[in-house]
Amino acid sequence: MPSTIVDGMTEKTLAGAAAGDDPAEGLRAVRALRDLADRLETLQVERARGLGWSWQDVADALGVSKQAVHKKHGRRI
Repeated sequence: MPSTIVDGMTEKTLAGAAAGDDPAEGLRAVRALRDLADRLETLQVERARGLGWSWQDVADALGVSKQAVHKKHGRRI
C-alpha cells in the first residue's frame, strides 16, 4: 500500500494545508497531492493491465484517450 505520508505531511494535514491561508504551504500540499495521485494512478493502471484490462478500458476509467494513457504508462508496463 502507498504511504499516507507525502512530503512529510499526512493526508489530513495535506487537505488542510491545500485549502489554508498560507500560499507557500498550500502550494507545497498541492504538489504533494499531485505526486500522490500520480503514484496511485500508476499503481492502479499496473493492476488493471495485470488483470487483463485493455488500454481502452483503462482510458475510459480515467476519462482520457487511449493514446494518452498508453503514452503515459505504456513504457512502464
